[in-house]
Amino acid sequence: MTSRRLFLQSLAAASCASLFAKDGKPLAGVFPIVQTPFTNDDKLDTKTLGDEIRFLHRTGVQGVVWPQLASEYFDLTKEERFAGMEVVAGVGNSLKPAVVLGVQANDIAGALEYTKHAEKLAPDALIALPPRDWKDKSKISDYYKAISDNSARPLFVQAIGDMSVDFLYKMAERAPNLKYVKDEAGESLPRLSEFRRHGGDGIKGVFTGNHGKTFYDELARGSAGTMPAAPFGDLYAAVWDAWKAGNRKKSFDAFTKVSAMVSQAVAYGLPGMKYMLELRGVFPNHNCRSAGKKTNFDEEAKQTIKETMSFLKPFFKA
Repeated sequence: MTSRRLFLQSLAAASCASLFAKDGKPLAGVFPIVQTPFTNDDKLDTKTLGDEIRFLHRTGVQGVVWPQLASEYFDLTKEERFAGMEVVAGVGNSLKPAVVLGVQANDIAGALEYTKHAEKLAPDALIALPPRDWKDKSKISDYYKAISDNSARPLFVQAIGDMSVDFLYKMAERAPNLKYVKDEAGESLPRLSEFRRHGGDGIKGVFTGNHGKTFYDELARGSAGTMPAAPFGDLYAAVWDAWKAGNRKKSFDAFTKVSAMVSQAVAYGLPGMKYMLELRGVFPNHNCRSAGKKTNFDEEAKQTIKETMSFLKPFFKA
């Protein structure tokens, strides 16, 4: 084994060793973004949302995150977000995966409403996207500082747009609870190397998104985990578990199966991912609200997803 590989393995192990929430749940690994179920009359389906959290627990993932972009948070009312938070934390707090609640809003006042509600529910961590149209870095920094100042939980920043690595470290200096990043601001692999070179105590762990398309390579660069789609969390968990056990061949083999599902998740978007959950017996339908609809999700798409999931069924845990 080369010295470089030994270095990267020791770096990854060290970076994950201290990534724990206050209750001892590790803040490292596979943290799927929970999809939001809707009834046939377009109401938030809280029963199915709870079932999804139990399903993800059975898949062996290390955490659950709700509500974020893949949760259609932008199409949820404040009351629905409050109710959904209560379900996710109420079910998830007693299970193995860490619970991460999303508190983003269009301004600081709105984010603090969600933050204060989340605090009452005692999740393991919080996460927030920046307001959609904000470009002023000082305002964005104030936004995360306000969330941090009003919470006792570790905070993830979901980095997007032109949020540089240096900027994220500077924000962490101002916001003491801002310890983690879900990084989607540019290409994952060079960014992970940049985080590693930067160093410092402000940020404990960097997660990736973008469906974990390069998850295997991300782990080699010191990633603390990934926040992918929920329908096949067990396939991602197999990659993580084998990597952590030091079995690179098994981890790579598991990653090839992830890749087969990722291509369809990307092609068919939210309705495709919800249809996968329907096929796995978790969702009663694949209903989406306005922003989640895709015109190419047709009967042929359903057939392709069915076939792929049939091939991969032996590797599903739940």
